[in-house]
Amino acid sequence: MTDPIAARQRRRVLVSGASIAGPTIAYWLDRFGFDVKVIEQAGAVRGGGSPIDVRGPAVDVADRMGILPGLKDAHIHAKRITFLRPDGSVAGTIHPEEITGGVEDHDIELPRGDLTELLYGLTRNGSVRYAFNESIAALDDDGAGVTVDFQSGASERYDVVIGADGLHSNTRRLLFGPEVPFSHYLGYCYNGFTMPNFLGLSHESLTYTTPGRYAILSAVKDSPTLHAFLIFASEDLPFPRHQDDASQRRLVAEKFEGIGWEVPKLVEAIQQADDLYFDVVSQIHLDRWSNGRVVLVGDSAFAPSFLSGQGSSLAMIGAYILAGELATRNNPADAFAAYEKLMRPYALANQNLAGDGGDFLLPLTQEKVDMRNKALAGLSSSDARAMPGETSREVHSSLQLPDYMGLRKAAESMW
Repeated sequence: MTDPIAARQRRRVLVSGASIAGPTIAYWLDRFGFDVKVIEQAGAVRGGGSPIDVRGPAVDVADRMGILPGLKDAHIHAKRITFLRPDGSVAGTIHPEEITGGVEDHDIELPRGDLTELLYGLTRNGSVRYAFNESIAALDDDGAGVTVDFQSGASERYDVVIGADGLHSNTRRLLFGPEVPFSHYLGYCYNGFTMPNFLGLSHESLTYTTPGRYAILSAVKDSPTLHAFLIFASEDLPFPRHQDDASQRRLVAEKFEGIGWEVPKLVEAIQQADDLYFDVVSQIHLDRWSNGRVVLVGDSAFAPSFLSGQGSSLAMIGAYILAGELATRNNPADAFAAYEKLMRPYALANQNLAGDGGDFLLPLTQEKVDMRNKALAGLSSSDARAMPGETSREVHSSLQLPDYMGLRKAAESMW
C-alpha cells in the first residue's frame, strides 16, 4: 500500500535558528517527509560554550535520533561541586546530581558546542538545507501559507514557519511584538567567559558565594581552560538589554570590587576575554506559542533560564513533540494545539525549578547563605531537604514521549 504521507507533495517548512531546537526539529521533520530549510543569523553553528545538560526525555530523543553514543562520548563526568565561604574555606562538596537532579549513568552533561555540532552534523549532509548569515525580515501569513521576506532580499513561500531562535527571538518579535511583556526578569545578571585553568581543576566546579555576588569556575574534564561566571543580583535590570562589551566589563568590575578569594583574578580575566557572553537571567512566558501558521519552540517559546538547568533538554523535547504533531495531524492549527497541550505543563513545571535553583546556587541574603551551607554539611534531615535535586528529578521525568513513528500513518489528509 502506498504511504499517503510519502505520496503527497512535501510540505515546506522554514526553521529560524540553528542552535539546539532548530536542528532537532529539522531532523524529525525531514524524517517525516517535510521539505525543511534552516536559517541562522550567525555565520556558522556556534561552538564552544559552557557545559549543558541533557536529561530525562531529552535523552530518549537523542537515542531515537541515533546520537546518544556521541553524547555519551562527550559526557564530561563531573565529579563534584565545591561551595566556598567568603573567606575561601570549604562550606561543602556535593555530587552534581544532588543539585541538578540528574540521574547518574543516564543523564548527560557535555559542552554546549559538542551538542550543537552533533545535531548539525546529523542534518547538514542530508536533504535539510541550511542558510547562514540570514534572518527573517517580514512574515505574511494569509491562512494558506506564509510568505517570508528575508534580510538578504529574497522572498519564499512556506506551509509553516518555526521560530527556534532563542531567548531574544526575532520570530517571536515579528509574531507577537517586542520582547519586554514576555520576558520575566529573575533578578540576576550573569557574565560567562573562559580563562586559563590557574587552579588546576579537573572534572569539577567551584562556587564562591557572598550575598548577591557569585563566582563560579567549571573545569571540563582536564581542560587547561576554565569556564568562568561572575553573577550578581540586582532588583532592577542592571543595564540596557543591548549593552556593549566595554560597558559590561566596567559594570562587572564595579559590582565585584572588594570581593575576596580569587575573584580579582576573574575580574581581571573578564577585561581581556574575547568570548564574553552576558545577559540578564530571565524566562519567557507566553499565553500561546503560535499564531496562524507560525509557531515557536525552545527558548523562544518557553525559556526556563539557566537556573533550571533545563533549557537544552526542553529545546530537544519541544522540537520532537512539535515535529511529531505536525506529522500526525491534519492541519497546522490542530498540530500546534496538541503540541501546546502536551508540552506546556511540562515546560511550566521546569520553569518553576528556577526558584529552587536560585535559592541554593545564588542565595541573596546571609541567612540564605547560612541555610545553604548547613544543608551542605548535612547537619539535619530538614536542612538536607533544601537540596533541589530530588524535586528536579521528579519534574525531569514527568513527561512520557509519544511514539510518532507509529502514529504518523493516521495523518492521511492534506493541509
